[in-house]
Amino acid sequence: MANNDYDALVIGSGPNGLAAAITMQQQGLSVLLIEGKNEIGGGLRSSELTLPGFVHDICSAIHPMANSSPFFKTLPLHQYGLDFVYPEINAAHPFDDGTAAVLTGNVEQTAALLGKDGQAYRRLMQSFVNDWPKLAPDVLSPQLKIPAHPLLLARFGLKGITSARSTAEKFQTAAARGLWAGMAAHSMLPLSSMMTTAIGMVLLACGHTGNWPMAKGGSQQIANALAAHFITLGGKIQTGFLVSSMQQLPAAKAVVFDLSPRQLLAIKDTTFSPAYRRKLGNYRYGMGVFKIDWALDDVIPFTAASARNAGTVHLGNTFEEISRSEQLAARGVVSNKPFVLLAQQSLADPSRAPKGKHTAWAYCHVPHGNTQDMTNSIEQQVERFAPGFRERILGKHTLNTAEMEAYNPNYIGGDINGGVLDIRQLFSRPVLSHSPYRTDVKGIYLCSSSTPPGGGVHGMCGYHAAKHALKDVFNLSATPLI
Repeated sequence: MANNDYDALVIGSGPNGLAAAITMQQQGLSVLLIEGKNEIGGGLRSSELTLPGFVHDICSAIHPMANSSPFFKTLPLHQYGLDFVYPEINAAHPFDDGTAAVLTGNVEQTAALLGKDGQAYRRLMQSFVNDWPKLAPDVLSPQLKIPAHPLLLARFGLKGITSARSTAEKFQTAAARGLWAGMAAHSMLPLSSMMTTAIGMVLLACGHTGNWPMAKGGSQQIANALAAHFITLGGKIQTGFLVSSMQQLPAAKAVVFDLSPRQLLAIKDTTFSPAYRRKLGNYRYGMGVFKIDWALDDVIPFTAASARNAGTVHLGNTFEEISRSEQLAARGVVSNKPFVLLAQQSLADPSRAPKGKHTAWAYCHVPHGNTQDMTNSIEQQVERFAPGFRERILGKHTLNTAEMEAYNPNYIGGDINGGVLDIRQLFSRPVLSHSPYRTDVKGIYLCSSSTPPGGGVHGMCGYHAAKHALKDVFNLSATPLI
């Protein structure tokens, strides 16, 4: 461990830890970023998990919010080799009859493909998509603050606070209802839960305004570009050092943790009050995931042509089937027909696999901490919409909830969202506070996806935490966002 003293330390090198480190280093501070693993990145790591030459994203794969991130827009990440690539179709939702609904790059085209539900889709999304560039900084910020566009945010809030189930009632066709269910199910909540409409709308808006990109060469390239920019600014990174006690750290005026509340509580020699510890201890984690990566001999033979050209494919058929799957997982029951989120990175990024070969990435939601092997259930769902899929598998790699948590300790019980994002924890993530990033110890902050605005590769949790640290400890202002 370096013996130097620093102005600030950041513990954890996921996208939020990197964002916090960059935000403080931009103001001329001396910042050390510490990572427990030997590689930086957190959920942005990539590796040859199956066979040589097949590059797989270990967690985050498709990045709908990357182009919408007000923080990322301020950074010259392309100068460090980051190149986003785009599939022909953002997302497809196949059905048992061989058809599919699709998310394209604009509202009108997507609506036109939804037939008699086209007008209902326009009413739901058009004004929100028009407003999204103005709204994004407010939506991706703490909720207990004065928004820059209060009327626009209020209008979104009136729609977004409702359940996905109630919003589905606006649609008549199985195509529109199924497409909508797949988007809202990213919330990792039952579709009857309040706030699930907001999650679906944000993902759709990102698709209509910036598409759903992926990083050429693997998600690791996003972390590498952020780290390279941080180092260019003068920052320092130390990997392979797992922090378990404050006594291990060099002196610093501010320490920012890219950790979940449970991990923060496990750090020894902190001086948090019993009341604050209780609040962190009451923080709730949600569904876990079971994930598979495949090395493939050819593309997945989806019956629906649009699914063969989509970067993301949602497998669950109808709204009702997806809703049941998510409801069961929330109740602690494993579904025999799980909703599957699948990515086909090699379609748009041939560098992910040897010439003529392909990769695929998929996961389903399971009860929190459940370690049941879901390989067969997931592959049955893929085979259902792509007969002959199994014949194309050259190799596979799986991660259950316990293995996901071992890979990244932030994924408590396999929860890749950093905690339940329901109406209760929207305003108390991780505690009810005007500044949820501050702990009750001066100079110690939390910046993980367990803080607002939650999960996703956008860096906004890290930016906001660092902004508070700069103001509180150094009397400095963070670089304004675009």
